[in-house]
Amino acid sequence: MGAVRIGDDVFIGAGAIILQGVTVGDGAVIGAGAVVVGDVPARSIVAGSPSRVVGTVDPV
Repeated sequence: MGAVRIGDDVFIGAGAIILQGVTVGDGAVIGAGAVVVGDVPARSIVAGSPSRVVGTVDPV
């Protein structure tokens, strides 16, 4: 499948599961308990099982 790639400044909540081959973009937030099955765009907030984008992070 491939390696998991985690970008810079990513927050991963407790108990989150990130499956093989997933890329998490810079500045993303993964909610607690999320099951990430697909790529996560930069500066997005994902939650749920399976996870989905529920918002975006404002750039600082």
